[in-house]
Amino acid sequence: MFEKLSEKLRRFFGVPAAEPAPAPAAKKPVRKKPDNSRRPSGPKPGNDPARISAGKPRRKKPAGQKQEEAASSRSVVRFVPARPENLADVPVCEGKTRFLDLPIHEDVQFGIQHEKFKYCTPIQAMALPPALEGKDIAGKAQTGTGKTAAFLVSIFTEFLNHPLQGPRNPGQPRALVLAPTRELAIQIHKDAEALGIYTGLTSVVVFGGMDHEKQRRELLQPIDLLIGTPGRVIDYSRGSTLNLGKVEILVIDEADRMLDMGFIPDIKRIVAQLPRKGERQTMLFSATLEESILRLAGGWLAAPVVLESEPEKMVSENINQTFYSVLREEKLGLLLYILRTMPFDRMIIFGNRKDVNARLQHDLHRYGYEVPLLSGDIPQDKRLKILEKFRTAAEKIIIATDVAARGIHVDDVSIVVNYDLPERPEDYVHRIGRTGRAGHTGTSISFLCEYGAYNLPPIEELLGCRFSSVLPTEEMLKLPEEVHHDHFRDSRGERGDRDGRSSRFHRKKW
Repeated sequence: MFEKLSEKLRRFFGVPAAEPAPAPAAKKPVRKKPDNSRRPSGPKPGNDPARISAGKPRRKKPAGQKQEEAASSRSVVRFVPARPENLADVPVCEGKTRFLDLPIHEDVQFGIQHEKFKYCTPIQAMALPPALEGKDIAGKAQTGTGKTAAFLVSIFTEFLNHPLQGPRNPGQPRALVLAPTRELAIQIHKDAEALGIYTGLTSVVVFGGMDHEKQRRELLQPIDLLIGTPGRVIDYSRGSTLNLGKVEILVIDEADRMLDMGFIPDIKRIVAQLPRKGERQTMLFSATLEESILRLAGGWLAAPVVLESEPEKMVSENINQTFYSVLREEKLGLLLYILRTMPFDRMIIFGNRKDVNARLQHDLHRYGYEVPLLSGDIPQDKRLKILEKFRTAAEKIIIATDVAARGIHVDDVSIVVNYDLPERPEDYVHRIGRTGRAGHTGTSISFLCEYGAYNLPPIEELLGCRFSSVLPTEEMLKLPEEVHHDHFRDSRGERGDRDGRSSRFHRKKW
């Protein structure tokens, strides 16, 4: 009755019929949490011990297996060119010793010829015969005479003639080469890689300042030759990473530099971990064999063969030495004149102090020369990048302190400029020894200002000669127009002003 009445009212007022209400959505069933109190004890059905043993068990790997896997995971495949079938013939030259005349292993001979070496340098001709016989050596040779190749060729020949049998322990080198600087250690390693390209021997280099963990991993493999600086070698030998108890050959390079830098206590600590003298072969090389060096040699070497290469010539005849008398404020103009007028492949500018070198870097920037700076406070990774660019001629000029004097081994350095004459006469020899290497001719230019002139007499006394100075012309001292007038970042990334003074005094960053 009520339904009929509502229908009539709907039609009277024109109200549309109501749509039927949608059916209510079905509710999801609620899963109840299991009652763990009623679950039986024991393993889960899916984790049956029998099924686990059938699969790959999760077990701890032995330490030796971890070391082998770490070494294999980081191994880098080096491209080794195909070895020639036969050694190339080298004509006999009167007064020169061919490498072919010496009992050097054939695989090493191929590496020597791959590096285009044919005849021995004087120090190589003297050092290789006794070194190949296993005798201890105390050699005096100026830098750049080839002594590095002498001891590397001897080491590789010994190892190839007497290979070790059976498995070898990681981190236990057969030969150890100690170098005073990181740059020299890296250069020796590069020479070892080049000369030993066909030998299959493993060489590793370690040095301070960077990559401590990366270098430690490099030691987790059998090692034939280890090259390093004393501090980093001691660092690794304190733990279980490096074992020096089986070293057969020890090489101490630049022994006089080691003495100057205070490394002798570190070297004594390292030598104490090696087999005793007489049970190992030891080779010591130095630019000088003074009484202090000979005393050290007596404690480390057994019946050594003492060699001296070109005793009367501390400076190569291939180096043309020029001295200019200038005032301190005239040195920049003369340097810019040299950069503009003298052709060169590479140039090294040496200064005595890093703050003066930083100011020089800024001054050269003002005149359009972007020159990187090498000094002790430059981060090691940046130093290596700068040196690599210099070796590849991507950078043709660098400014350096004496820290880098013995670490730059590039054959094509045309000019060395002593912007400041060194205070120690020996440093003068090492500086200009960066040029005139490997038979090339080189030029050394030194500025004698009112302060540096006092450093010339000790140099003349050391070299046993007198030098005459040249007065530059007005044209050579005239400053050109500046190219950059803006501020720039110096080698430490700090702001510099027009006077070259860094804002590190104000502790502001640009």
